Amino acid sequence: MLIDLADAEPATSGGKAAVLARLLEAGLPVPPGFVVPTAVYEHATEGFDISAAGALRDLAGPSPALIEEIGRALTRITGDGYVAVRSSATSEDTAAATAAGQHDTFLGVSGPDQVADAVRRCWASLWSGRAVEYRRWQADADSPSIAVLVQRLVDADVAGVMFTGADVRLEASWGLGESVVSGQVTPDSWRLSGSTITHRTLGTKKTRIDRDHTGVVTREVGPAGRERFCLTDDEVTRLADIGRQTADLLGGPQDIEWAITGSQIWILQARPVTSALPAGPPAAADTTHGSEVRSGTPASPGSAAGSARVVCGPGDFARVRPGDVLVCRTTDPAWTPLFGVVAAVVTETGGLLSHAAIVAREQGIPAVLAVPDATTVLPDGAMVEVDGSTGRVALLGTWPRTSTR
Repeated sequence: MLIDLADAEPATSGGKAAVLARLLEAGLPVPPGFVVPTAVYEHATEGFDISAAGALRDLAGPSPALIEEIGRALTRITGDGYVAVRSSATSEDTAAATAAGQHDTFLGVSGPDQVADAVRRCWASLWSGRAVEYRRWQADADSPSIAVLVQRLVDADVAGVMFTGADVRLEASWGLGESVVSGQVTPDSWRLSGSTITHRTLGTKKTRIDRDHTGVVTREVGPAGRERFCLTDDEVTRLADIGRQTADLLGGPQDIEWAITGSQIWILQARPVTSALPAGPPAAADTTHGSEVRSGTPASPGSAAGSARVVCGPGDFARVRPGDVLVCRTTDPAWTPLFGVVAAVVTETGGLLSHAAIVAREQGIPAVLAVPDATTVLPDGAMVEVDGSTGRVALLGTWPRTSTR
């Protein structure tokens, strides 16, 4: 029933796994793995009404026979090690939409029973509220199917994301890449033209995510780790070379997740770039003509003005109104429905290649990330203007010095 990752094809194994199979065939560094194919999901969901969000919460997991097969496959790819269990749906990682973060991923999973439960939860996430809403935005009327990719977990020293194109844009932080793609940290960043590094910015990197037994844990990064770049120039140029090889093989600019352990670079995911990155550098803060300007990372181009809505968590979602400017520490996939309501997004952490930035670009709304203390310096209810092309966030007119929340 299982398919070796090297044999994955889009129809049986979804987009994510099929692309990795192509990279493996070309000799690029991809961790070994296997796929629970779409046919297994389709058999498991026979008789379920999957027309509504949350329809698969009570879905049973893989059969005992499949769990035994999973156990044998785990021994082959990891011995007694740990794996990452990730969705590979037929509707994600396409040239039109990434579905970034819409389906669940589980890191640090060990043993056939835990993997089987993670597979079941990946299946169910195809019909989560956020995934259904995301497909509605994309006007995707087809009923998707889902395979599940199981790969040996890379216990990364450093990990991150890069975009290839005319230039290569690269972001990285300590530990597993989840902290970068989720926007939990403001990562180090580089820009390369050819083999030349033309720009580098030191991020804050206050925390890191690492495997901790069967799961992950977030730890503080000490001052020494925060104050130095997490990659050497040689590592940056090596990553860029692999990124260009990947883009050449796949026929266009790619959004690539990668990890490094020791001196080994691994490619974890590659998908088409669905929207261009802002070209401009971050703007400088100033206070002129009665308005106060803050600066951050220009993450999604365009300009919009609206009432700042400071959101600390899901409990605040009901306060958000159409045309508001979402102001928060960071976002995660559960926040995706807000991107269809607000006029712009401002966060305190994150980079160009994080969840908030990718979804904002796909939705065509301005976004500025990594604005220090945004949730306190942009008072709730104040009128703000967000320029996602330059990274400028301006408070308009007069405003209260403390939040009115």
